[in-house]
Amino acid sequence: MLLSNTTDSLTGGGVPLSVNFDNPEDYFIFIFQILFATTCVLVAGTVVIGILATKALRLQNRFIFMLNTSICDTLVGFSVFYLGLFDVQEGYPSRNGTYNVLSSLLGVNILTFLFAQFDRYFAVCHPFIYGRFITRHFVIGINIYCWFYNFAHLLARNLLPVSKSIELYVFSIVFLQLIVLTKVVMTIKLYFVARFQLERDPPSADKESKKESLRIIIFVVISFLVLWCPSFVNIIIRFVSGRGLTFRNEATNVFAIMARLNAVCTPSVYIWGSPALREATVRTVWGRACPRCKRRVGSFHGRGDTKTTWK
Repeated sequence: MLLSNTTDSLTGGGVPLSVNFDNPEDYFIFIFQILFATTCVLVAGTVVIGILATKALRLQNRFIFMLNTSICDTLVGFSVFYLGLFDVQEGYPSRNGTYNVLSSLLGVNILTFLFAQFDRYFAVCHPFIYGRFITRHFVIGINIYCWFYNFAHLLARNLLPVSKSIELYVFSIVFLQLIVLTKVVMTIKLYFVARFQLERDPPSADKESKKESLRIIIFVVISFLVLWCPSFVNIIIRFVSGRGLTFRNEATNVFAIMARLNAVCTPSVYIWGSPALREATVRTVWGRACPRCKRRVGSFHGRGDTKTTWK
């Protein structure tokens, strides 16, 4: 018999912790979840503040995509304080769950990365069409759509009967396979664009900026697929064959932890790959907490990446 996908009520009134602290592994898991959640919030939150506080970055379309994914990653970090520290099991059946709201945040990033790949492709390969039709407001609308679609789908899953909800969930898994395949194809395409097409262009600040943006999106998508695919494959195996791997809760779910690691890896790649963003985060966040950091990034100030002439 299928159990409800809604949150279960506890007779004791409170949600128990994710571990019982009966062995050393429990302490390790609990401390890891605290450090993991804190790191997500600090790293992704730094990117959010850096972009919002820097007008030169907000005017560039690619940084709008970075801002959207970093907002989502920050929320993922906050969600780990609940999913990782308490006895929570999302999915079917659910135990002390959040109606899959917190676990579905990764879906926003999946769509955002896909649109960001197409954005970089048209920006580099079709600059005239891109400059004419892909406006800043259009990009902002695309990012809002990622949130709207994700939560509209989530709302439908929670309002439908359990049997229909599971059917919709299976359909979303199939749809995600198409998205993943598209992301792989686009990643290969962007690699060849960065490797061969841009190499034929004469040296310029615009060329370096394009190479940087392609390098960032390629690294981000590859890391996302590597970390997220094990969870994706396990979900498919469980639905198709009923086997797969099961875990006591979200805190011990290795595949879910790997998927959430993207909330640290993605903003870290942003900071590593963009000198302008790195300088902005130091100036607006870390430079105030640690004045020495400003001097260490002084050499990055004023590079071509901060120019707003290229979207």
